[in-house]
Amino acid sequence: MARPPLALSLALVISIVAIFAVACGGDDSTTSSAKALGAETGTAAPEKAVTLRLGYFANVTHAPAVLGIADGSFQTELGSNVRLETKVLNAGPAAIEAMFAGELDATFVGPNPAINGFQKSKGAEIRIVAGAASGGAMLIVRPDANINAAKDLAKKKIATPQLGNTQDVALRSYLLRNGLKPKGNGGNVTVLPTTNADQLTLFQKGDIDGAWAPEPWATRLVLEAGGKVFLDEAALWPNGQFVTTQLIVSVKFLKEHPQTVEKLVRAEVKATLFINANPEKAKETVNKGIETLTGKPLSKATIDGAWKNLTFTYDPIASSLKKSAKDAFDAGLLGRDEPNLKGIYQLSILNKVLGELKLAPVSE
Repeated sequence: MARPPLALSLALVISIVAIFAVACGGDDSTTSSAKALGAETGTAAPEKAVTLRLGYFANVTHAPAVLGIADGSFQTELGSNVRLETKVLNAGPAAIEAMFAGELDATFVGPNPAINGFQKSKGAEIRIVAGAASGGAMLIVRPDANINAAKDLAKKKIATPQLGNTQDVALRSYLLRNGLKPKGNGGNVTVLPTTNADQLTLFQKGDIDGAWAPEPWATRLVLEAGGKVFLDEAALWPNGQFVTTQLIVSVKFLKEHPQTVEKLVRAEVKATLFINANPEKAKETVNKGIETLTGKPLSKATIDGAWKNLTFTYDPIASSLKKSAKDAFDAGLLGRDEPNLKGIYQLSILNKVLGELKLAPVSE
């Protein structure tokens, strides 16, 4: 057989090289999509060394995070190629600000700050990837404030952890449903955004009449300041279930490091399962974690009281988030446009992990 001309041979070689280059190349979005798909199907190549900056609170409501960081199980699950850096925060809006400033890659946070962050960034900055806790928020009042019905909140001073945080929105929504308004909205109820620790001091001095507080602060207001439970927020929700804490990640980090996000979600799910299977051991570990972070552990009475008011769950309870968004909008905290939460959830990674552990998937 005659050999092909040299020019034809070179043309064939060039064509093959070009085809191979196209097959192996592609633009950045295609590569990112392939990486993300690979992470979900378990076929992606291992990621290189990465730093994960994670935020959380020194609260019982963040027990999966407190436990997982305190006992090292988060770092173990993340592996040696992930450097875990943590930051302790006081309230949700501060967590969102840290995310927007590029200081955090992921954080445990309440629903309303996540909603606000999603709205402000037009859906470009954050995604909810898992739940963490349900319940554990109460309106505690001073007995001598004579608050026995919703109407008695008129002309009273009620504290919340921070303007726009989850308990702040819950209080404002409750006032509206009962024909009351904060002073800033033309009403006569003074709503005072105040850190949880300062709430306790003000309550003890009689400088506030009540506080809508998350655990363990609600229980501390009862045990250490003589407060009484006026309202357990669980009474306002179907089956008493509403999201208190969830795990969110930045869109940028999720796109660039999907495998690390999967490891983090798996770590959080396993911590939640451990908590529910070993409550006494979990309480001990969480309390030691709180002591490390704050310098002082909770009393046994406090952590026992707070624990019974909470449900730890990796399900983000999406239906309650949608209602929280409407409540925040009605309270005037989300601007003029009614919130559109389409795209706020990215639960495929969570459901992949749940499938591996033979657990039922969650939905939006």
